Amino acid sequence: MERDTGGIGDSGGSRDSEARQRAARRDEAVRAAVEQGLLGPDAAVVGLLDVTGIQESAAALRAAFDAVVAPGTPVLHAFAVKATPLVPVLRLLHEAGIGAEVASPGELALARAAGVPAARTVLDSPAKTPAELREALALGIAVNADNPQELDRLDALVRTAPTRSPLGIRVNPQIGGGTIGATSTATPTSKFGVALRDEGAREWVVRAYLERPWLTRLHAHTGSQGIPPALLARGVAETYALAEEINERAGGRQIDTLDIGGGLPVNFAGEATAPSYADHARLLAAEVPGLFDGRYGLVTEFGRSLLAKQGTVVARVEYAKSAGGRRIAVTHAGVQVATRTVYAPQAWPLRIAAYDAKGRPKPGPEVVQDVAGPACFSGDLLAEGRALPLLEQGDFAAALDTGAYYFAHHYAYNSLARPGIHGFAPDGSGGVTFATVREPQTVDEVVAESGGAHADALTTLRASGSR
Repeated sequence: MERDTGGIGDSGGSRDSEARQRAARRDEAVRAAVEQGLLGPDAAVVGLLDVTGIQESAAALRAAFDAVVAPGTPVLHAFAVKATPLVPVLRLLHEAGIGAEVASPGELALARAAGVPAARTVLDSPAKTPAELREALALGIAVNADNPQELDRLDALVRTAPTRSPLGIRVNPQIGGGTIGATSTATPTSKFGVALRDEGAREWVVRAYLERPWLTRLHAHTGSQGIPPALLARGVAETYALAEEINERAGGRQIDTLDIGGGLPVNFAGEATAPSYADHARLLAAEVPGLFDGRYGLVTEFGRSLLAKQGTVVARVEYAKSAGGRRIAVTHAGVQVATRTVYAPQAWPLRIAAYDAKGRPKPGPEVVQDVAGPACFSGDLLAEGRALPLLEQGDFAAALDTGAYYFAHHYAYNSLARPGIHGFAPDGSGGVTFATVREPQTVDEVVAESGGAHADALTTLRASGSR
């Protein structure tokens, strides 16, 4: 698990205070959710989002870069919608000054439903269709072309109709991967972008810009969880160096904006936010000082680091049992909400917190136990051999740091329904108030999603084909 903090940081006291406050808000929210009936026999698993934490995270991101960029530098922080594709989350981030990075027609539709303006939206995808490109250019959304064939499509579209869209090319600096191969995007054979170190590729990129004055952006994204901050900084340095080369050969400032991606790793081992955005911005300023001197506008695409620590999946313990001398808490949260953790537990471990039947943090000696999900295969475990206060029937197990890539990415194993998601905030009088972000999926909706309206489709087809 990635724990590199980049070697520089904010004061330990400040981080400890932030972590304590976040944990206290979470504890209060779990208790209030039980008291208000959001958690219980009729709602055995829910997602909780800390509204205060999301706002603080967005503010920290903006402040970190404001501290290092030259005054007046245009900076767009575009949230990677895939991390938490929920319209109310995108609206909250938009009001906090954060735009949207989208990678599909669905994500673009979510961003538009949330009110994110086209000018604060970026389209990245390795498989954009002509229709997607046409829509983006008509709306004025920034587009990063992934490859030469996509650039050919943009050539045709730009010739056909003028566009306000800022356009650029995504490159792969091919500087290597981190500890998780699946989230490393700057490896020699990554599917993303133009591979700069392949024979002739760098010169092709330079000429592509020189032949197209309307290409004004350059984009690279080194990776996500498991990528150490030093490698992220190296990817940004490679992108900056290429932009400088292109502008020098163009004889002017053709590239005016660098999209440096996101990918800041999350500390899943503890409560503290480490590395912080301030750490990351200072490291970039030290390693790539020209990036912040005001000659280039900036775009970032952070996702997991903005939302992970602001979300919690809480599930009721339906049964507590033992097997082979091991205690097992069988809960309602497993592979359907924590797919990566279940299938790749070494790469994606989660902290688990124990709460009693009233939603209070559970005291008592720690006992080695498994925290299991409801799906019908043995590996459906949120945690294996974990030391926790003994979870008993009616208690609650909370999977922490799950605000990104967890409860918003449902995996319908066993036709398990999507859980409801609720945001929480102080009510102004010492309590907690909730707002529904997404309704829980009903069994009728599961049936409808599974072709319920077409129950006779195959039998009818067989009958007509046998005549």
